[in-house]
Amino acid sequence: MSGWNEKAVPDQSGRIAVVTGANSGLGYVVARELARKGARVVLACRSEVRGSAAADRIVAEVPGAIAEFARLDLGDLGSVREFAASYRYDYLDVLVNNAGVMALPYGTTADGFETQFGVNHLGHFALTGLLLPTLLATRGSRVVSVSSGMHAVANVDIDDLNSERRYRRWIAYARSKTANLLFVHELARRLAEHGADVVVAAAHPGYAATNLQGAAPRMEGRRLRGRLMDIGNRVVAQSAEAGALPILYAATAPGVRPDSFTGPSFMMWRGAPAASWRAPWTIDDAVGERLWAASERLTGVAYDQLKV
Repeated sequence: MSGWNEKAVPDQSGRIAVVTGANSGLGYVVARELARKGARVVLACRSEVRGSAAADRIVAEVPGAIAEFARLDLGDLGSVREFAASYRYDYLDVLVNNAGVMALPYGTTADGFETQFGVNHLGHFALTGLLLPTLLATRGSRVVSVSSGMHAVANVDIDDLNSERRYRRWIAYARSKTANLLFVHELARRLAEHGADVVVAAAHPGYAATNLQGAAPRMEGRRLRGRLMDIGNRVVAQSAEAGALPILYAATAPGVRPDSFTGPSFMMWRGAPAASWRAPWTIDDAVGERLWAASERLTGVAYDQLKV
């Protein structure tokens, strides 16, 4: 992986990619670079205004790019179902589960789930399950879930998935990122048992400058914290372009292993894509199975194609 960059992304001509949260930050860069290599990219975003503008910007930046907006609100399972039902292609090569929220004040989704768990994990769990028949029908398809090095802060609490007993924003965020990795682990295991050639992997951007860090301070009107986040992005963080590289690697590079975790090479913080350390609880089969069962129950999305 040494020195791997966006120029190494293989030709994507004739392929279709869905990227969630592609209107800005990491998702926008991933969508743009996939389009640059010839993929038809579907920008799955909550805001039609921002999503359509992002698709137009990609077309303006990349000659010949094919980019389109489709509405998807991961905090509303009805919207997730509508997106999957309206997906109009009979194949899907790459699904990048990128969208997310971080360290927000306590809130709930349209379906009553704690926002970070509901958006970061349950929304993507449901989306992947609903698109699974199309992914299975596409030879060599991939699913990439974007986690974070922050997953190391906390394991999921199966008995309190929605943080109803006590809400601590950073712990809730870490748990949602652990859930992303447990989802990848369990989905990879189930796909292997069924002999499917869908590759499901995880990636993280290290510390990359995006608008994610400033979302919570803006919501709460905490100007000083917002300014500190902005300073950190300018002084310490790597660019969104650099942060997107591990995601692009997991989505396109030859030989990516199922259940692998790719991140920046230098201390999981910055640098070229490399195999990343992950907490041992993210490869716990028993916890993965319990989270899977809970996720199916909470979302109402059953992965019937992978039933024994």
